[in-house]
Order: sequence, then structure tokens, then C-alpha cells
Amino acid sequence: MFGFLGTTVGKKYLMGITGLIWAGFVLAHMAGNMLIFVSHDAYNAYGHALTSGKIIYVAELVLVLALITHVFMAISLTKNNREAKGQKYAVAAKGAKRVSLASRTMAIQGSLILVFVILHLITFKYGQHYETNVNGVPMRDLAKLMEEVFQQPGYVVWYVVALILLGFHLKHGVGSTFQSLGLMEGTYRNVWAKLSIGYGIIVALGFISQPLYLFLTL
Repeated sequence: MFGFLGTTVGKKYLMGITGLIWAGFVLAHMAGNMLIFVSHDAYNAYGHALTSGKIIYVAELVLVLALITHVFMAISLTKNNREAKGQKYAVAAKGAKRVSLASRTMAIQGSLILVFVILHLITFKYGQHYETNVNGVPMRDLAKLMEEVFQQPGYVVWYVVALILLGFHLKHGVGSTFQSLGLMEGTYRNVWAKLSIGYGIIVALGFISQPLYLFLTL
């Protein structure tokens, strides 16, 4: 088992599976955050429900381990690819063999997204703590913090750029995982390809709509 995970194929599987764990989390997180469009109380109650139980510690542990594994596998595979290629080709590949811009910049995208995740945690999870009360239950006023943060033009621009990058990263990453699992072959190839594109667009637009709405309407 461990011998397989040490191979290039095994590393791709690990990278893909851990990527899918984060892909699922990101989609759920985006959907939950859409409650900001419903009301402050709905959004705060959602945030309180997520963080008030012990399950949050298990979820955070799984996400951290998945992220560490994903990053480590990405670094290892990049190193293996460079060693296998040796010197770069004198002429860039064209046509069907041409590597897309998204593929060539996956490492850069991943690095910027990692920086975004860290700053996002610092800003929201460990940021200013406001208190509110929803149906008699005291809880953190995350909606107020969200409004405060997204009134800063520089942060909004950075957030939008980072989420566009995340959309491209997710689209390519999910598509690559489907390909590694053998799902991008045969009759349903186009279906899985469209699903990965649609997923990246939905996640990016869903997240981007929140800061733009708050910045433009408050």
C-alpha cells in the first residue's frame, strides 16, 4: 500500500483525493456563506452552529492533514517532473501536446491560494470578535465583521483576484482528478469536463458575490 503511494500514480491519487476533500469543503463553505444574503441572524446562527460543537475540531484536523498532504504531493510531483524532463525543450510543444496556461501555473496558483487561506483565517477566524444575540443565544457577530472587512477596497480587490485564481485552480484540479481516476475517458468525458468547469465557476462566483454585494450596498 505504502509502496504504491510512493509512486507517481499513487502520489497523484493522494493529491487528487485530498484536493477533493477541500473541494467539497469549499463548496459547502460557499453555500453556507450565502446566508449573508438572507439575514445577519441566519448567517451568525450558521457560523455558531459550525463552531460550537466538538465536531469542528475533527473537521479542522481532517482539513489540515488534507492540505499538508496535498501541498507535499504537489511539491513532490513537481520535483519528479522536473527531474524526468531534465533540460527544458528548446521548442515549446504545440497543438494537442501543448500544456495549458492553467497547468503551467498550478504551483503559482496553489501558493497564492495558500497565502489567501492563511490571511483569510487571520482575518475572520482569529480577527475582531463582536458579540450578538440570536433567539436568546449569545454568539459571535461574524456578519458585522464581514461587513467591516468588505468595506475595504484593497481587501475586496485581493479577495476577488484570489477567488478567480481559486476557481481556475479548482476547475483544473478537479478535472485532473477525474482524469487520474479514469473518468475522463469514453462516453462521459465531456460530462466530467463540463462538471469541473461548472464547479469552478459556481464556487468562484458564489464567493465573489458576497464581498461585492456588501461593498456596493452598504
